[in-house]
Amino acid sequence: MISISEDELNDFLGQSITKTFKRNETVSRTNAVPNEIFFINKGLIRVMITDNEGTEHTVHFALENQFISDYSNFMQKQPSFYTLQALEETQVVVLPRSAIEWGYKNLQEGEKMGRLIAEYYFIYQDNRIKNTFSRTPKQRYDNITDVFPNIHNRVPQHMIASYLGITPVHLSRLKKTDNSKV
Repeated sequence: MISISEDELNDFLGQSITKTFKRNETVSRTNAVPNEIFFINKGLIRVMITDNEGTEHTVHFALENQFISDYSNFMQKQPSFYTLQALEETQVVVLPRSAIEWGYKNLQEGEKMGRLIAEYYFIYQDNRIKNTFSRTPKQRYDNITDVFPNIHNRVPQHMIASYLGITPVHLSRLKKTDNSKV
């Protein structure tokens, strides 16, 4: 994403830790102010929100080589609305707020990195909203592997259905229709 010297990288990463989360372990909870951003080295994280009736809704998946956090609330220093859950054993680099702020001030292209990450996330969210409201469930289903390669082999079907905004039964029908064309 940016040009960075080895010394800058070492200084930046020296302020972080590597952590491994077990399958289904919570990475970040709701109602707590998120004070770190995670970079996924290996594994998969689900971002979910729980409605007033206690139903979980999957709003995002994050895969290897991606940053993940409740970015809005991280920036605003407000309690998170989202729960981040490791769906398989997941190794992350934990970047505390202090490391992010240090990077903005001390890395030659630190602010550029922050801007690029924010732009990527904005574009993802904008596309997500457009897809949710302008595409059919079949089109969203057909597109999911473009966004999340190999997702069907890594995530339970009910979570994929939730992400697509459909029921697991509807997802099953879409998959059955797809398989009958093969």
